[in-house]
Amino acid sequence: MNVTERAELVVVGFAVRTTNADEMDPARARLPALWQRVGAPGAFAHVPGRVDENLYAVLTDYESDHHGAYTQIVGTGVRTVPRLPESMVAVRVPAGQSLKLEARGPMPQTLVEAWQQLWKHSESGGTPARVFTTDLEVHHRDGVDLYIAI
Repeated sequence: MNVTERAELVVVGFAVRTTNADEMDPARARLPALWQRVGAPGAFAHVPGRVDENLYAVLTDYESDHHGAYTQIVGTGVRTVPRLPESMVAVRVPAGQSLKLEARGPMPQTLVEAWQQLWKHSESGGTPARVFTTDLEVHHRDGVDLYIAI
């Protein structure tokens, strides 16, 4: 993990509200259906002004820490907010210093392990401390880059 400066990004996509405890229970998990929806061929083909082919997962509106509820928006990065397609939302990820962690390897297990490492960092009082404002996952051809607000 290293500290890096992350540029502002606007993401247009689909959102769910969940908790990590719910995601550990297949009967209550909401993220698998969200990822299935965004992974469908052409899911974002109709969104104008896309910046690249990456998928972005924005974790925001934290109720407290990694034990509380949060909102996850998964979508595509855009230059400007277009007229939103039905059932999509837009979220601005502000620029700022972030703790960067690269997840490389078989997915989704490698991503789960990266988040577990971050949770241990938080619980142990690791520095720099997480602020639980807006975190970002960048899903690309080589893996996933996590940018955690500090």
